[in-house]
Amino acid sequence: MDSQWKRRVAYFYDPDVGNYHYGAGHPMKPHRIRMTHSLVMNYGLYKDMSIFRATPANKVEMSQFHTDEYIDFLHRVSPETLQLHAREQGKFNVGDDCPVFDGLFEYCSLSAGGSMEGAGRLSRGLSDICVNWAGGLHHAKKSEASGFCYVNDIVLAILELLRHFPRVLYIDIDVHHGDGVEEAFYTTDRVMTVSFHKYGEFFPGTGELRDVGVSKGKYYSVNFPLRSGIDDDTYQRVFEPVIQHVMDWYRPSVVVLQCGTDSLAGDKLGCFNLSMKGHAKCVEFVRKLNVPTLLLGGGGYTIRNVSRAWTYETGVAVGKHLGPELPMNDYIEYFGPEYTLDVPSSNIRNDNSREYLDRIMTQVLENLEHTRFAPSVQMQHVPGDSHLEDNMDEDEVDKDERLPQSMLDNRVVPENEYEDDADDQHDPTGYRINTGQTNGRAAEEVDHKENMGVTEGSVTPASKVTLPSSTVGDQVPEVKDTIVPTEGQAKETPIPESEASQTLNQSVESSENAVAHSDAATTSRSPVDQSTTSALPTDAAKGQGDAKPVDEQNVTGGPSNDPGKPADQVAPMVTDTESNDYEMKPKNEVDTSDTTAMDTAP
Repeated sequence: MDSQWKRRVAYFYDPDVGNYHYGAGHPMKPHRIRMTHSLVMNYGLYKDMSIFRATPANKVEMSQFHTDEYIDFLHRVSPETLQLHAREQGKFNVGDDCPVFDGLFEYCSLSAGGSMEGAGRLSRGLSDICVNWAGGLHHAKKSEASGFCYVNDIVLAILELLRHFPRVLYIDIDVHHGDGVEEAFYTTDRVMTVSFHKYGEFFPGTGELRDVGVSKGKYYSVNFPLRSGIDDDTYQRVFEPVIQHVMDWYRPSVVVLQCGTDSLAGDKLGCFNLSMKGHAKCVEFVRKLNVPTLLLGGGGYTIRNVSRAWTYETGVAVGKHLGPELPMNDYIEYFGPEYTLDVPSSNIRNDNSREYLDRIMTQVLENLEHTRFAPSVQMQHVPGDSHLEDNMDEDEVDKDERLPQSMLDNRVVPENEYEDDADDQHDPTGYRINTGQTNGRAAEEVDHKENMGVTEGSVTPASKVTLPSSTVGDQVPEVKDTIVPTEGQAKETPIPESEASQTLNQSVESSENAVAHSDAATTSRSPVDQSTTSALPTDAAKGQGDAKPVDEQNVTGGPSNDPGKPADQVAPMVTDTESNDYEMKPKNEVDTSDTTAMDTAP
């Protein structure tokens, strides 16, 4: 391959992925990823691409598609605790095909992390092709495992791509139908799924020609059901025309190609007859489209052929032709006795007649004509990649470029920076009750205001409120602690400015008379504990409060410049009913004729 095929290729691999084991006799072998990587490195392909070890996906990232309950189950379950989760095994379809093994959640994290990070590099324009052979687990559903797949890394990667690209094309060349991905995007036109698979009495039993999507996603699910024994020429005769029509009519912004190798000849669970080169021609055709591409793994259960095919397709991605002679590697004994790269076709019968394929092709192209007008997406602000922006050094940022919003937000002091802790109590009337917990600058402000005679964050009893002279004639501040009842019904009117000064000298006397004449003094509420006022008192309990007379209370302090103002300048609360002149009008008016309301007044 010549230099015009050069692409920026990112290759994702984690050496721990080969350490996981589904169990004895299980056909899925994560060890195949390690064998593939050994061949890739010994062919020298690392010189033509960037190799990354992706950050494993966490529970929050997995929950973008899967349910929280399902992801939490995968995180908690282990072979030792399996009996404790017997009921959940059936609920989440964990059993023989999808067993619980040591490190299950970590294995899923590695698979999903590589696919999501590859999608992120494509979204940011850092790579043209990203490769994650540990991904491609296309059977996993939203809340259950299926077909050896637990977490659907493909759906998670596509969700990442949809943050930046208006349309995504998903192509599946696994021998099994990509049911999990199709189900996830069955109702949207922003993702078109195209699957070439064995249909009939074959797992998972879905992917019929008539399954085309619903609602906005109608005709955006394309299924090409095939019969057993399809060979290279027949496969290319149906693959290339369908994909070319999709590219012409749907015009995707990015392509995700699932390269399941169980469609190769001789696979333990497959029934197709593709050679390694015939399988790789699909990768080569997609590469020629010159669209950002994410290459993922998938099925494949004859592991020596899996590693051969994915190594060869890695060479296709970087634009290098690989010779047939296998280089010396850590797993050379797996490839005997021929020790070559090729996986040839066999002589099994091809059940796909020309008439059958033409009929399917006609119907598929007819359905695709409904997508000739590519759906548009309104441009919106795309959230930044927090895992990158948080690690940015401000000194390394280009001064001519706009800083990311997350970095700008770090410069702004949040509104609650100097507030009390979240566990501070709050009075229903709007006062914040200080529990003695302050921090930093807030503590300094509290100390300063205490010296001035006022403490923020605490409720000041009504008997200790002293008005400054500047408030006379203005609206009288609301007193929240204790309301002294009167005998009979008192008028609640605001104090006129002209007569406010006349009531100053009467206020204390009126209050003393009111307390002396009333047998139903209100119950005093603690400034910290409000639980005593949570219920209304019974009739038998009315009028049995224990409020102290005004003359026994300290009538000093407050927000004035002179904390020691005499009691004769205390703001009036309620006038005596005998004079029936004026009474302060709080925001929450209280009918003094009802002692029940007085007992529970704010």
